[in-house]
Amino acid sequence: MNWHKFKKLLLIVVVISLILTITAIVVIDRHIKKTTHLQLFTDISKIPKNKVGLLLGTAKYMDKARQITNPYYQNRIDVAAELYMAGKVDYVIVSGDSSSTYYNEPKLMRGDLVSKGVPNSRIISDNGGFRTLSSIMRCHDIYGQTDFTIISQKFHDERALYLANHKNLHCVAVVADDGDKVFELYIREKLARVKMMLDLYTGLEVKATDPKVIIN
Repeated sequence: MNWHKFKKLLLIVVVISLILTITAIVVIDRHIKKTTHLQLFTDISKIPKNKVGLLLGTAKYMDKARQITNPYYQNRIDVAAELYMAGKVDYVIVSGDSSSTYYNEPKLMRGDLVSKGVPNSRIISDNGGFRTLSSIMRCHDIYGQTDFTIISQKFHDERALYLANHKNLHCVAVVADDGDKVFELYIREKLARVKMMLDLYTGLEVKATDPKVIIN
């Protein structure tokens, strides 16, 4: 095979791979939206009550040096507090990354929820929520919940709900407002959904070894 034919064949392979990748992204995205849309609530007054709300973590600061708060974080805090104050959950599990002394999402979320009026005794810190799948499974495996309310932005809620449904859990989700980086997160989320499907259908398991916690 000469160089010209090789380049032509390579181009064909690249184009076909790109088409297949884009098709997979679109199909997966539509499937997730279709199978979770009835579980999403923007009106807190209409959301079913659950004992536990699962607040999914994200970085508090967009620029830590200048203490610029991430609007995605703040909007999740606001809606979680509103959910509790409306009597739609009795407890809030704050689940996120606590990988170091200097970075602890659950600790920050707890402090900000308390400042919003949520009693400290009604907040439970889950320090093992390093990824969405971990947070969902730990809510069941460690905290014994099969029915709970997920708290995040719509794009994240949809993926979390799909994971919960796949694991035969019964969840709803409240939708927090977006921030100002919608396009960047839109692209990243599409790729995260493809990775999620690969994880689920290749048998990835998240096994929690922490002691079980009884929520009265």
